[in-house]
Amino acid sequence: MIKKQLLIISALLFSVMVFSQEMKMKKPNYRRIKRKISKEKSDYYYPKLMKRYRSSDTTMTLQEKRYLYYGYSFQNNYSPYGESIYIDSLRQLFKKEEYDNKDLLQIIAFSDSVLVKYPFNMRVMNYQLYAYDKLGEKDKFERKISQMKIMVDAILSSGDGLTMKTSFYVIYVSNEYDLLNILGFEFGGEQSLIEHYDYLKVAENPQNIDGFYFDVIPCLNSLNGLFK
Repeated sequence: MIKKQLLIISALLFSVMVFSQEMKMKKPNYRRIKRKISKEKSDYYYPKLMKRYRSSDTTMTLQEKRYLYYGYSFQNNYSPYGESIYIDSLRQLFKKEEYDNKDLLQIIAFSDSVLVKYPFNMRVMNYQLYAYDKLGEKDKFERKISQMKIMVDAILSSGDGLTMKTSFYVIYVSNEYDLLNILGFEFGGEQSLIEHYDYLKVAENPQNIDGFYFDVIPCLNSLNGLFK
């Protein structure tokens, strides 16, 4: 495995701090989002939003970012507990201690294949950042950072995670752990599901925060749908 802290931390921490001071937290209204993204004439029509996301469009408004991220839970490809077959190929590469240019290009290619169906997999996006950084692809690195910021902004706008009432809303459980890293916290080793909230304890920190709450309704709804 790539023994690196998330490269996104240094690139995003400052923007996260500025954004969190300026934003107004708002829970996603899933019913409204589903309605808006299904209308072709809407500014929030989902294919339009996804096209802008994949092109790392930095002009997206916060509302558009929210409709993009949370709206994916209504797409046919949405599979919060699934895993791409290309993950195994990445795991084989990660067994190496050193990577040559061919390995780095393979990391990017396999990651692209994963992101076709799992476009909000922060971990896989981080693998690409690692490869772009090593290859000296500064422009592609910055575009990937911009793409990731679209997703992070959407999640941070949903709450502060300190209570159930102000929980972060996520559509993938894996996003919970990556968000902790982006915010500068380490997972404390304990996770619990309370109703439709995931609670993650964090390691000792200067802010004396015990843990964060994440609303995972889309994940649970998808899981329940598998047993109907």
